[in-house]
Formats: sequence, C-alpha cells, structure tokens
Amino acid sequence: MKVIVIGSGLGGLTLAHGLRRAGIDVAVYERDAASGRPQGVSLHVDERGRSALRACLPPAHFAMVEATTGGPREQTLTLSDVDGELVAEAGRARPGRQVHRPLLKAVLLTDLDDVVSFEAEFTRFEQRADGTVRVWFADGRTDTADVLVGADGIGSAVRRRYLPEVRVVDTGRRMIMGATPLRAVLGTGLPGLIGDNPASAQIRGTTIVVAVLRFTESPLSARRRWLPALSRTAAAEVEDYVMWALPVTQESLGAATVSRRAQELAMGLPSALRTVVGEAWPDVTVALRIGSIPPPEPWPASPVTLLGDAIHLAPGFGGNLAMQDARHLCEVLAEAHRGRLGLLDAIGVYEDTMRRNGFAAAKAGT
Repeated sequence: MKVIVIGSGLGGLTLAHGLRRAGIDVAVYERDAASGRPQGVSLHVDERGRSALRACLPPAHFAMVEATTGGPREQTLTLSDVDGELVAEAGRARPGRQVHRPLLKAVLLTDLDDVVSFEAEFTRFEQRADGTVRVWFADGRTDTADVLVGADGIGSAVRRRYLPEVRVVDTGRRMIMGATPLRAVLGTGLPGLIGDNPASAQIRGTTIVVAVLRFTESPLSARRRWLPALSRTAAAEVEDYVMWALPVTQESLGAATVSRRAQELAMGLPSALRTVVGEAWPDVTVALRIGSIPPPEPWPASPVTLLGDAIHLAPGFGGNLAMQDARHLCEVLAEAHRGRLGLLDAIGVYEDTMRRNGFAAAKAGT
C-alpha cells in the first residue's frame, strides 16, 4: 500500500510516522518551503494529541516531545485588575501541557527527509479505474498511490477538488498571537501568579490570553539525550517564554503592522500585561484568521480522505484533533494493509469516527 499525504502540518506528519512504522509506503507533499508559514507559537496538547503522538511516533521522537513540554495545566485562570493589582480566579480546564509548536514540528520532521517534499503545490487528482489515485503538482510532477489524504489545512486544495460544496466561512474574527521571552517579564509578577496555567483577562474593553512555557528540560539537553538527529538549530533557538493572544475583529485589526496594532490594543491593560505585549519578539507576532466549516452531510468513502483543519476547523485545539485524526486513520489503514479490512471499509470507519469526534468537538468548543 502507498499513501500520499498533502500537507506537512502536525496531522500530516503524525500520520506519516505512523504509516511508516506500520510498513506502509508514504509520501508527503508540502506547498510551502521548509520554513513554513506563520502560525501560532504555542499549542495546548491534551490527551487526544498526546495519545496520538505516543501511538504514531518512534519512541525517541515521543520522548523528545515529552521532555520539552511545559508543566501540567490543570486549571484555567481569569485575571482581574483589583486596585491596580492583578488577581487570579481559578476555573476548570481540559488538562494538558503547552508545547512549542515550531519545536514540535521540527521533531516531527526528523528522520522524514526521504518522505517529505517541500515546494510541491498540489493541483488536482484523478481516481483511476484500478482504484488508485493519481496526483498532479504545479511543477509538472505526478505521483500515484492507493490513498490520497488531504491534510493541508483551512485552505485545503484537496477538499476544494474532492468536496467542492464544503466551504470555509470567514467569521470575521482574527487572533493576534505572539510570544515574549520569559526573562523580559520576570519582574512583573505575572509568571508567579499564573504558573503553568493559561490565563485570560478582559479589562477595559480588551481581551488577552497569556500562558507561560517553561521547558521541562532544556531542548538542547533533551536533543542530546533523546533525538540527536533533530536539527541543532531548532533546539538551540528556543527559550522559556510567555505566549499571548489578542482576539480582534477584521475591522479592528486595521491597517497598522501587526506588532504595532497589538501594542495599541494593550495600552489599556495593566502594566504586567502591557509588558508582555510590548516586549514580544516581533518576528513571531502574527494575525490569524478564524474560520469555520459547517458540518457537511456524510459522503461515500473513496480512496480520497481528509483530516484536521482541512475538514473540521477548531481554533485553539485543532492540532489535537488533527493528530487524533491521524492516529485513527493510521490504525484503519494498517488493518487494511494487513488484509483484515477492505480499504474503502477502513476509510469509511475512519471518516465516521472523524465526523463524530471532529465536528462534535468543534461545535462544543473543546
């Protein structure tokens, strides 16, 4: 069996590792360069994502991920300004740990040099009479496989070709996201107040979410211990930091640079939160569009399928759902590879599970 995966995001790469460990030939094609496109710096990995990584990754890769998470997040905090001082009130949260998304991506890319092709823009596919799928790319290349998986995110070119009636709805909401070195805000008292938990504040008309990532182990030390094949640069260029996010609307985002607009929005916040935004690394401050995909009616199983944000958008926890999709798809394809399940039956089982988990979770916001 051969599987073509379009997209080298968290779901696509998790799937690639799992398939290769199951003895299935896999090729990943990514439209962008190896440096990738702007995304959020941090990801809250809950048990859905963690169990998928544990199931699909080689043991050393999973150990590297575990070693470089932040501390356990058992609650979510609401911050208030009381007489000029920030105070925190605890609430319930989905337990998990924060990870540095670029480092996780680098770990997932490790040892896949022979699998992943960058700057390979998918253009179209054709289901052939023999049951295989032929794929074309903008540079003239083609490839053929038994299964085509669209793991290419919100703008999925595979989805547009396969399910053209499924549309992304622009909600008009945007999220300015960034990160600030922890050393720059140690004197504010904020890191001690919130610990490892995510915290949100709505003060004088501005909403902000913040969270501290203190690596359980230095990424360089973890690399030496668990995954020497990981790019040294990927491990060396990170330090403990505070991630932050400012929800805005398309209209309120305005025409200013993203960093400048973030600072403008933070002007009315307490000093500690202003410092978090003001001392941020400019090159990782980005504005992300928030979209949604209305759940479509079920479609018949075929050798083409989708995972993650390509079919069910879930801002804030989509990475967990994409990795969960990857695990479930890998499991059923492995069963088909061993002859225990027909290929289309396997894909149908996966898609039923994906619809049940993905669309329900996105609707519930969890």
